Amino acid sequence: MTSTITRSLLLFLITLLVGCAASKGPDNTALRQSKPRSIVVLPPLNNSPDVRASYSFMSTVTFPLSELGYYVFPVALVDQTFKENGLPDPGEMHQVPLKKLAEIFGADAALYITVDRYGAEYQLLNSSIIVAARAKLIDTRSGDLLWEGQASASSSESNGGNSGGLLDMLIVSLIQQVINSAGNQGHAVARMTSARLLTLKPGGLLYGPRSPLYGTD
Repeated sequence: MTSTITRSLLLFLITLLVGCAASKGPDNTALRQSKPRSIVVLPPLNNSPDVRASYSFMSTVTFPLSELGYYVFPVALVDQTFKENGLPDPGEMHQVPLKKLAEIFGADAALYITVDRYGAEYQLLNSSIIVAARAKLIDTRSGDLLWEGQASASSSESNGGNSGGLLDMLIVSLIQQVINSAGNQGHAVARMTSARLLTLKPGGLLYGPRSPLYGTD
């Protein structure tokens, strides 16, 4: 009986330790040591079929980064600078050496973003706009990886479901498809994704040196 209790207790402790290890947050040692104050955001790579994804998503990142306490170089100016120097494509921009980025912009860190999903995705009885992206923050001086993360959001999160019959669901799906294809509806969902990706949370960026909350996370 005693041995059974001992084994049960041991199993409980192992499970508890494994759970604690699994919930441990990311290692932010490099980010804390680097203390970047300014970030240059490169136009995102676009793996989605929607050609608007890159610049639509890029326009959403300044606010959350600024709210966290980082200076963000104007994204339109960054894009124009690259293009004026013969680099019209985000893929080419991502190949620019870090030393060159530091020299041109004086940025402490560079944010590299990849948009994997952007736009409407259709199913028989449902249509949703989905935006998914991942990002890496790199120290322009040392080349160290300071942070990386990923996030996604969907327009269906706020739809609340449909409890009607099959015909009603088909009609709603058809209406959603028309609305989704009528304009750049993905931009609003991109803002949600950007906020989830960059805002302070488990796995998100820490407060920057310009924030009064710096060092409290």
